[in-house]
Amino acid sequence: MSEIKDKQGKLINVGDTVYTPFRGGKHEGEVSDIVTTKEEAEEKGVKNPPKVLFTDQNDKDVSHNPSTLTKE
Repeated sequence: MSEIKDKQGKLINVGDTVYTPFRGGKHEGEVSDIVTTKEEAEEKGVKNPPKVLFTDQNDKDVSHNPSTLTKE
């Protein structure tokens, strides 16, 4: 698996807390999975890997491109 980095170049791993601005607020949560291959993406129901998956502060499952995230 290749190294997945946030927009500041920090490595993102499962268990890290990440956030991204979203519609005047932000999505923030703990990384539950990192999808890097098309096969994983199809299995997890996401498009255009790589994607970082996490549950946000509203208990909603979200996926974002690593380059849009900031690691806390």
